[in-house]
Amino acid sequence: MKKTLVKKKILIKTTKIIIILGVITGVLVMGINTYVVQKTQKDIYTYDEFATSDQNEIADAVIVLGAYVGEKGQLSAILKERLDNGIALYHGGHTNRILMSGDHGRVDYDEVKAMKDYAVSQGVPSEHVFMDHAGFSTYETMYRARDIFEAKSVIISTQKYHLPRAVYIAGQLGLEAKGVICDKKVYNGAAYRLAREVLARNKDFIYTVFKPEPTYLGETIPVSGNGNMTND
Repeated sequence: MKKTLVKKKILIKTTKIIIILGVITGVLVMGINTYVVQKTQKDIYTYDEFATSDQNEIADAVIVLGAYVGEKGQLSAILKERLDNGIALYHGGHTNRILMSGDHGRVDYDEVKAMKDYAVSQGVPSEHVFMDHAGFSTYETMYRARDIFEAKSVIISTQKYHLPRAVYIAGQLGLEAKGVICDKKVYNGAAYRLAREVLARNKDFIYTVFKPEPTYLGETIPVSGNGNMTND
């Protein structure tokens, strides 16, 4: 009987500890999420807001963040939105370079070439389009934009849900960053992506504290130069 009571007390105490830890974790996660979102709001614009604002300085580059491409390089709808927005910023005179950053970690999968090919087809000179073949994450993209491509001021083109994290990372790494929303429609899975983004904001908040190096670094390729240097 006594053993049963002891086990019951231990179970109740353990359950309470688990609940308290869960609540604390939840508060921390949501607190960090809110902090990242609020800290970056002043630097996030719609295209029209940005085009008519007093952002007259030409950025070193517009960074277009990669997303899924098909087996033959077909752009996903989400990626095409990001590209169209970035290309519009280029043609609008807000920058004279585009940095395509995405996953080219396998020979048979190349986001950045598909991105560059599309930009060139839309009238952007090839030498003005750089490819970051090792932009495996938003954090790595911003780190490499600073250290490999030697950018100091950037405009980031991606969806609204993604921009707070991207702008926050860039700022914490010392880049002068503005985000321009590319959304034209709401896609299936939006709620899932937003929930996942909450966790990603927490992860990258920690990354920007410790600042680990990205998967790959290497020789510098200044974004002020010729983008064809990044062709494969």
